[in-house]
Amino acid sequence: MSKLIEIDDGNFAVTVGESSLPVVVEFGAAWCGPCKALMPNLEKLAAEHEGTAVVCQIDIDQSPVTTTKYGIRSVPTVVVLRNGVESARSVGAVPYNALKNLLSAPTV
Repeated sequence: MSKLIEIDDGNFAVTVGESSLPVVVEFGAAWCGPCKALMPNLEKLAAEHEGTAVVCQIDIDQSPVTTTKYGIRSVPTVVVLRNGVESARSVGAVPYNALKNLLSAPTV
């Protein structure tokens, strides 16, 4: 399976802003049980969409600037960004199909 890309406040803008592909960002934390439960679904998404999407994870405790910028109040939160703009969001440990639907949702 394709590995998730670890990002932080320092490289978030470059990773997301310079991507021509949709970027899926999971905001989570090491202490978060639901985040750990979501991980296999994110890894599957990364593997199945390799070359068509970028799947990343960011630790809210280590990246407070980005966490605040996106108004993250609960983890896990998954945000889909297209051309650096949020196009979809989900909160909680959702099933794989819900993640896939987020990625395929039309841009508003």
